[in-house]
Amino acid sequence: MKKGRSIVILIFVILCMAGLVYYSSIILNRTQTSLQNVHSAKEAAEDSGDAETEETTAAKGITLGLDLAGGASITYQIADEDATPEEISDTIYKLQKRVETYSTEASVYKQGEDRISVEIPGVTDAGVILADLGTPGSLEFTDPDGKVFMTGDDVVDAQAASYKDQNYGTTEYCVELKLSDSAAQTFADMTGDHVGERLSIIYDGETISAPTVQERIGGGSCQITGMESYEAAQNLASMIRIGSLSLTLNELESQIVGAQMGTEAIKTALTAALIGLAFIMLYLIVMYLMSGVAASFALVIYTTLTVACIYLFDITLTLPGIAGIILGIGMAVDANVIIFARIKEEIAGGKSVFNAIHDGFQKAQSAILDGNITTLIATFVLMWRGSGTVKGFAYTLMISILVSMFTALFVSRYIMYAFYGMGFKSEKFYGRAKERKTLSILKNRGIFYIISVLVIVAGFAGMGVHASMGDRAFNYSLEFVGGTTTTIEFYDDYTIPEIEEKMYPVVESVTGDKEVYGQQVTGSKSIIFKTRLLNQDERDALITAFTDAGFWFDEETVSSQSVGATVSSEMTRDAIIAVVIAVILMLLYIAFRFSDFKFATAAVLALLHDILVVLTCYSLLRISVGTTFIAVMLTILGYSINDTIVTFDRIRENLHGKARVSKEELTEIANRSVTQTISRSINTSVTTFVMVFLLYVLGVASVKDFSLPLMVGVVSGTYSSICLATPLWFEMKSRIGVKASAKDKGKNSKPAKSKK
Repeated sequence: MKKGRSIVILIFVILCMAGLVYYSSIILNRTQTSLQNVHSAKEAAEDSGDAETEETTAAKGITLGLDLAGGASITYQIADEDATPEEISDTIYKLQKRVETYSTEASVYKQGEDRISVEIPGVTDAGVILADLGTPGSLEFTDPDGKVFMTGDDVVDAQAASYKDQNYGTTEYCVELKLSDSAAQTFADMTGDHVGERLSIIYDGETISAPTVQERIGGGSCQITGMESYEAAQNLASMIRIGSLSLTLNELESQIVGAQMGTEAIKTALTAALIGLAFIMLYLIVMYLMSGVAASFALVIYTTLTVACIYLFDITLTLPGIAGIILGIGMAVDANVIIFARIKEEIAGGKSVFNAIHDGFQKAQSAILDGNITTLIATFVLMWRGSGTVKGFAYTLMISILVSMFTALFVSRYIMYAFYGMGFKSEKFYGRAKERKTLSILKNRGIFYIISVLVIVAGFAGMGVHASMGDRAFNYSLEFVGGTTTTIEFYDDYTIPEIEEKMYPVVESVTGDKEVYGQQVTGSKSIIFKTRLLNQDERDALITAFTDAGFWFDEETVSSQSVGATVSSEMTRDAIIAVVIAVILMLLYIAFRFSDFKFATAAVLALLHDILVVLTCYSLLRISVGTTFIAVMLTILGYSINDTIVTFDRIRENLHGKARVSKEELTEIANRSVTQTISRSINTSVTTFVMVFLLYVLGVASVKDFSLPLMVGVVSGTYSSICLATPLWFEMKSRIGVKASAKDKGKNSKPAKSKK
């Protein structure tokens, strides 16, 4: 590459980086400003009658979840007096699926015995949601004789859509229906028997649509055409969606609630991110010289581009989403570290700097692609099968992975070539890999197995001890077990920091539990406190404690309700199914790419080890198990599998061309592969650990509960990829596909008997 072209490329990269930094800083500033001022701006807009001002204000910044920004809270009354627990659970799950069209982070949970609450983040006008959802009621599909052949339970989804008429080229509007598998055949038979006749859709006793059957419709999907406008299609789709609930619900009340954690959580996360990125860039420059400078440029582009993508694609960002970004940063650094380590190795092997750069990127590509694609497989499965925060986490992680691959494989590459073209051609600017003594990892594998078993056994023992003492095996949060909401209307206004500093200790003195969430109700001085389940004596004691602490309020305004888990059993089931499917698909992908199920099996066993170690952390340290628990486990899943694949990729390379090897050769290859990749594993772990550690040191209490097990997972993932994954692969490989050496044959042969 000529010097002039190199300068142009570098200037272009710097300009792009500067533009992205400026753009992302605007997004973050808008996010923070809108978080602080959205309610006051909304009131000002309403007073001035400027609807456009209100809409513009609400659209500023990244959409934040309930934990970071609050949103609309709607409470429904169950109209059916004989509703069973199963019907209530089914309704909550279906309603959860409906409201996820507004945000993947929306939550639905039972309140009291006959109420259901819906919370949707980033919404400053509950009326908009209510108007769109409509009033839940019964939905039935009838044949031309009025006989019901399907109900709302058979509808999976209904969405408005548009299409071009093939004859006239005009835009037409329709409603696209998706039916359950069990109803697909029934619908196909019914439409086949009544071609040319009308089938009616009846909502709460009134016919809302009576489309004519054009042909037999199989496959479980169909369209209701002939809608006069897109808005009409939206209204019909909304009525069908809400009518497919198992129970009839009546709107009881709606309100706008504040953040559960306040702006402090965002400030500390941003501070930790900035300090962490500065440390990582300095670390990379020290370790990899000019390559580290290129990586620093790419890392800035990665971070700002990720922020921009989250904003542009309107991804709702919550605390679990931050975990996805952290994993993405770790994988972005990891990809660069893999490349630069290979460049140093190629230089040490006698290649010129230019050829070393070219071959370094070329040889590192397979490890980067395999590691990221494997994690992407899990991400796509979670997007498909997950619910709530699991799906939100998956979207954020997907963006992070795709951007990290782009910056590592393309941005870093061209920056490196530009540096070379500008005159940085000496190997002193890139470093030379030092020849290390091959580590005897396999020799000590028995010790590693014992350490892992002891840690995991300690975790199970802790679970058993807590369960035997009448406590739960894990310290489940309100999101999993529900609790009590206490609403108090104070005489004075209080900010979130004041609530956390002054009121939380009062609540904790009564509950004896530090898991307390406070939310402001916009437009009033009411505050909602969410705590563990309280009995009547404890509820009375809480009112007395606030009075004794000097807080003024009217006791007649105090109300308490028992609330169910925001993470329903169905959502938990979806998460478990998604993880199982993801692991199976990852296993198949690794087996395909490495042409060996032994690699895949060892990788999954190492992954299982890391999950059990993190569970041990939760069990022994009694860390709260909430929605962040799911995010932590998914993060560890991605981090662990990526870390292991890099080592396996080197084993595959060192085995290339060797159809069968002796056990001694296999031992040497395994030990040498781990030794060659150990610096990369440690460097990646250090940078990722620092990011999470800063979150732990600077973060609020809820952030600490989320970052501590992540740190344990990063350490465990590094340990398992170095000390367990390769030995486990060796155990299987040494028994199959290894030829016996002369030494082995000598050991196994029997001495010949002497002839007399």
